[in-house]
Amino acid sequence: MAKNAAKNTAFNTTATNEDISHQVISSYFIGPQAENLPYFKKNIHIILEELEKTRHNYFPEDGKFIDEATQNTAAFQASMDKLQRAVRKASKILGKSSIPFWSPRYEAHMCTDMSMASLLGYFMTMLYNPNNVAIEASPLSTVAEIEVGEQLCELFGYSIDQDDLETPTGWGHVTCDARNLKFYPLSLWRAFEEGEALEFLSGSFHVENCKGDLKLFSKMTRWELLNLRPSVVLDLPDRLYQEHGISNAFLSDVMQKFTIQSTGKDVLERHFKVKPSQYMLATTRHYSWPKGAAIAGLGSDNVIGIPVDLGARVDLEELETMLRQSLKDEQPVLAVVGIIGSTEEGAVDPLSGILALRKQLQAEGLSFLVHADAAWGGYFCSMLPKDYRPGDVINLPTEMGEADGFVPDASLRSQTQEDLFAMRFADSITVDPHKAGYIPYPAGGLCYRDGRMRFLVTWTSPYLSRGSVTSIGIYGVEGSKPGASAMSAWLANKTIGLNQQGYGSLLSEVTWTCTRLSAEWAALTDSSSPFICVPFNMLPSELGSNPTEEKVEAEKKRIRRDIVLKTNAQITMEDQKRPDDCKAMKLMRELGSDLNINAFALNFRYEDGRLNDDIEEANYLMQRVVETLSVDSPTDDPTKIPLFLTSTEFSDELYGKCKSNFVRRLGLEQSTQDLMVLRNVVMSPFPTDGNFTNDLADVFFNVVAAETEVVRKRNTLAPDFHSFLIQGTEPIYLIHLPMFHVANHRQQLIVSAEFDKTSKDKYVAMKTSYPAEPMILVTQNKTMLKDVTENHGKFKAQIMTKESGIILRDIEVTLKHTVVSRPLNSKYRLPKYPSTCMPFYLYGNDNEVNIDHVITRAPNTQLSAGRCKLEWYKPQESAVWDKPLILLLEDVREAAMQPLPPNAEIGSKNGAIIAHDSLRQQCATAQLPSGAKGTTKAIPQGAQNGHHHHNNNGYSNDNEGEANGVDSCAKAHQEDESAQPHTAARIVNSETRSGAVKGSGFFFRPGQKFMVGVWEDGNRSHESSKFASFERLRGNFVGRGVLTLGDSVYVDSEAMNFDPFKKVEKVSEWRYEFDQIGKELE
Repeated sequence: MAKNAAKNTAFNTTATNEDISHQVISSYFIGPQAENLPYFKKNIHIILEELEKTRHNYFPEDGKFIDEATQNTAAFQASMDKLQRAVRKASKILGKSSIPFWSPRYEAHMCTDMSMASLLGYFMTMLYNPNNVAIEASPLSTVAEIEVGEQLCELFGYSIDQDDLETPTGWGHVTCDARNLKFYPLSLWRAFEEGEALEFLSGSFHVENCKGDLKLFSKMTRWELLNLRPSVVLDLPDRLYQEHGISNAFLSDVMQKFTIQSTGKDVLERHFKVKPSQYMLATTRHYSWPKGAAIAGLGSDNVIGIPVDLGARVDLEELETMLRQSLKDEQPVLAVVGIIGSTEEGAVDPLSGILALRKQLQAEGLSFLVHADAAWGGYFCSMLPKDYRPGDVINLPTEMGEADGFVPDASLRSQTQEDLFAMRFADSITVDPHKAGYIPYPAGGLCYRDGRMRFLVTWTSPYLSRGSVTSIGIYGVEGSKPGASAMSAWLANKTIGLNQQGYGSLLSEVTWTCTRLSAEWAALTDSSSPFICVPFNMLPSELGSNPTEEKVEAEKKRIRRDIVLKTNAQITMEDQKRPDDCKAMKLMRELGSDLNINAFALNFRYEDGRLNDDIEEANYLMQRVVETLSVDSPTDDPTKIPLFLTSTEFSDELYGKCKSNFVRRLGLEQSTQDLMVLRNVVMSPFPTDGNFTNDLADVFFNVVAAETEVVRKRNTLAPDFHSFLIQGTEPIYLIHLPMFHVANHRQQLIVSAEFDKTSKDKYVAMKTSYPAEPMILVTQNKTMLKDVTENHGKFKAQIMTKESGIILRDIEVTLKHTVVSRPLNSKYRLPKYPSTCMPFYLYGNDNEVNIDHVITRAPNTQLSAGRCKLEWYKPQESAVWDKPLILLLEDVREAAMQPLPPNAEIGSKNGAIIAHDSLRQQCATAQLPSGAKGTTKAIPQGAQNGHHHHNNNGYSNDNEGEANGVDSCAKAHQEDESAQPHTAARIVNSETRSGAVKGSGFFFRPGQKFMVGVWEDGNRSHESSKFASFERLRGNFVGRGVLTLGDSVYVDSEAMNFDPFKKVEKVSEWRYEFDQIGKELE
């Protein structure tokens, strides 16, 4: 941890007076401490004054409709008082409970203090409530939206000069919720078919295909039509007019029955026998992409995720491989999307490389649109100088002021700059002004390089006109939308400026802030720290040749010395004396992400210095940290939370080698579990005033250190009381009741045991009298589970039940044979629940059959049953019980049922499952008599057809046709002698959800029958036995039969998942707060 950091000052007058750009930026916001609120109030007052004038000036001769006499009435005053009370109460609750986005201490999501210009623009327009769906409902705000579109197009490098006939004219608009021209040539081609309106041009209209060859349009192949270049497609209507005089009105009428808007894509795909079209983008894409594909009818499966590299950017080699496969298979590609600032990592895809790849593939016959998803990164284009060209070097700001509090402007990485510049060559761009534009929700933007693309979302063909369009609402998909969003964006863009001096300067200061926080996370810990903090973006020393731990630690020391311990002014002053390669700012530019998001992860050390290697426990630490640094209940006071962070998850599916590399750098074993990752989005320009970022890092370090102590305790083996479910009488079996969240209880253990004679006699008598009541053996003293089980351990214990408490004390317990002992740490669990069965450990003897559920992953449920009846299809020798056995319920699909619901919903009372009375009567013939022991026997060959079987819920089946189906399933199961699990059995379902109301219809209950298969398990003393045993079943098949659960059934879905360290959630209290507002209206 950095010590003796520079003195933190949140504000420095001298610095501010010397830093003109920061002075201007400080005027954009109300301020973290409401410093600029008086100016905001003045502008609000102006807006209300103008509102008053507007209403007075509209036909004043109409007179007042609400006079003073009305306003002075008791009813009117009471209504106003009620409103005022509710407003004050609601405002107070908002102030008390809202997240302080405006503060530099908020470093979580893409939320921050909004600019005063955007707030005032929204507020002034909201009062008039214009709907930008049509000009007649929004005359001024529609013009504002048109201008916002032009502002954004110009920002991205699109031409907005309508007189420039050589360059496509860009067009954009504001949207609250992009488009596709792939099918337009197919639709148009149909109009050239025999008997159709444009058949007369089939021998004269030529079009250039993707490779540059000129061909008759009517003779083009389906593949050529699907791969025309975007500009060629958009030129088709204009060329028909220019070359053949086909008017727009005529073409629109002809195309009405062929366009995708009229027919749907399925009709065109069937007619042309087209394979499903695909979108391709990085696997780290925003969730809105598959969601949008589903809504558009493309299907989310056709959003093809391309693996990312170690920096979470799309891997160009992987993308090229997928595109070439599409070319080979003639699978249409609608578009490739370049993400300009991923929302989780701030990564910028190599857009320039994507565009170059399209150029290469077009020459080979494959064309597609390129879309830039710049929802986060779009406004960062303002950081590029107007005359910037790829290859230009933007100097580091070492020449800036000398006072302690100024904020330098930082530049972006050169590759990021080039990819931002390349956006001008993308066919379309999405941007969210409500992110890096500091504008209220909802304010999305969509821009087209060629404005004619917008017509493809309407029911018209691309118009010939290049003029502006006033009814802008017809070009969006959302219908009604607030004009206030457009006005908000327009006023902010206009007053701040979409240039290097405006938004560029603001985002440059924010980039500096992000870089300073990147340095804090990178150098936060050393070998003496109780935990490690590892930034997602690798340090330069890790990216260089022959990286070593020593090189990394040396670089972290340099970061502490030259950056973390220095003020902004000290960094810039000291850099003036350094050669270029040794400048701290050069190193800072290489830290962190491409666009102002820091992702990092934690792992903890045990007290002896060992680094934890369990990904689940590292995740647990990070989960606790995020819970500490966030609000999840009205009882949490945001003013007491000194720093806000958020988190994300890296999965194998989405992050692949990127996740694997990060896991390795954290010192964790590779795992299929998702890796939790902390992240902070930097949007405030203020935290580096006086090195305030160091204060935030101190807060974070202290929180993590405190939570590390909790996680160490959870993972430290320590003596404790242990509980065992008791099964059987001859012999007695003890089933350890495990807990995932406590190290000394994280063990699945089944052992046979002996009690002293007096205690055993009493236990057997009580078990015979109360066969359904679970009896729990509890160690009388705290002990280590390992000490209990090793060397035929002996210990003192007591028996208790939930109904009666302690019923037998001072039992001498001697452990005999270990049936199974396996740890339940995450690395020994499976990535998925069993999908075709439910596995159990099987043990006992011919007279007493017992089973206990194999715990394959978390969360899970204790499912145990004693005194069962196992009817083999083929007789088995008694010696079979000397083998380690695994039993599969082959008519249960565990994955479909997990996680199982709470005990109350199951119908479990103190672990016991009590079936419906009616069910028990119907199942009486299948249940064991009270007090009788479980048995095993063989069902005579062929007798299964006469065996009384129950339907899905265990009830007798009187329907003859359905009964025949059941008999058929039973017969197939009986005749299956293969060593593979049987998957054709009729599935046993469960009335889990109604259990709390009707008594239990839970599938695992006394008297329930299951079709089962039994296998000999592997060597349980081998290291592999620590893993879920049933996965090793291959070739050691024993036999099949029918298992009937006895009275001693134990179900508990809560105990093993209980986390004694978990903080209590109180989300329901939000309702209470809203009720308080409602009471003010009563």
